[in-house]
Amino acid sequence: MTYRIAHSFVDTICRPWVPLLAALLLLGGCGTLDYYGHLARGQLQLLQARQPVAALLHDPQVDPGLQQRLILTQQVRDFASAELDLPDNRSYRLYADIQRPFVVWNLFATAEFSVQPELHCFPIAGCVAYRGYYSLGRGRGAAALLKQRGFDTYLAGVEAYSTLGWFDDPILSSMLRWSDERLVAVIFHELAHQQLYVADDTAFNESFATFVEREGLRQWQQARGLGLSAGGRREARQHEQFIALVLASRARLKQLYARDLTTDATRVAKQAEFERLRQEYRALREREWGGRGRYDAWVAAPLNNAKLLPFGLYHKWVPAFATIFAEVGGDWSRFYRRAAVLGKLPAGDRTAALQALAKAR
Repeated sequence: MTYRIAHSFVDTICRPWVPLLAALLLLGGCGTLDYYGHLARGQLQLLQARQPVAALLHDPQVDPGLQQRLILTQQVRDFASAELDLPDNRSYRLYADIQRPFVVWNLFATAEFSVQPELHCFPIAGCVAYRGYYSLGRGRGAAALLKQRGFDTYLAGVEAYSTLGWFDDPILSSMLRWSDERLVAVIFHELAHQQLYVADDTAFNESFATFVEREGLRQWQQARGLGLSAGGRREARQHEQFIALVLASRARLKQLYARDLTTDATRVAKQAEFERLRQEYRALREREWGGRGRYDAWVAAPLNNAKLLPFGLYHKWVPAFATIFAEVGGDWSRFYRRAAVLGKLPAGDRTAALQALAKAR
């Protein structure tokens, strides 16, 4: 998601190290070996670029503006472990200047008449809905090959990702372009993934981390006598409204593809749906946003099924986790234990339990 408008939908779900870890267990095929080699080199370069934040804060050669931002990250890091009971390790105690706007590019793909992702399954972490590339050129090349086979594709630039504690994740230079609020929230979000991760259940993982992010940010601001800025409130509201538009469009496409239409008729109806999404977005922007929209470039660019994939994953079960947090009286340790119990349930039982918790909110 360029991908500027949708970073918050997929930046923490996209983990190119997943197949890298799998490569340690199982390799096969020249193409697979080449892909894993690319990931290994990219991750190694990132690890080699890391520097201890503590050293940078005492280096007179380091830009004072950078030092101030790094000071904030360390305050957040301390708060995360001391107040939110998140893992206390070297993650986000390091900094890496990656000298590019995105750390990785992730490639999503769907069939021409489907809103379901093409999955890539690996040992350890299970199945994911993308392939990650440290090189934009490689990502574009892979997308072109899929397009030749008739797939819808979407290549999304990502500013940060988590390795779930397999490596000491650094603060990335790409992250420091964010507002203070978002920087704080994403550090909480990524550490939450280290706290709990369930293979093959993206909605569970992202909703869990999103709840920790939101409640953590609220507690951080409360502890400092701060509140969400007016701009932050406005962006959050617009973000939710935009997600609702996209999810409604995706639901209509799913219904369309289930109909018994000819290929040509389906193609025409598909493009009509994307035009409807554009028109509804413009109407929302003019009616409620004062004619200014953060998502203009995303909407104006070509739309397809794959471009809709990342939406909605971060919010589905947030109400369920809010119910758990209230039931344990805001005790983070008890909250994590309850969430972990849910994570161990069979998929169907877990979904039923989450649905009941969400309704109880």
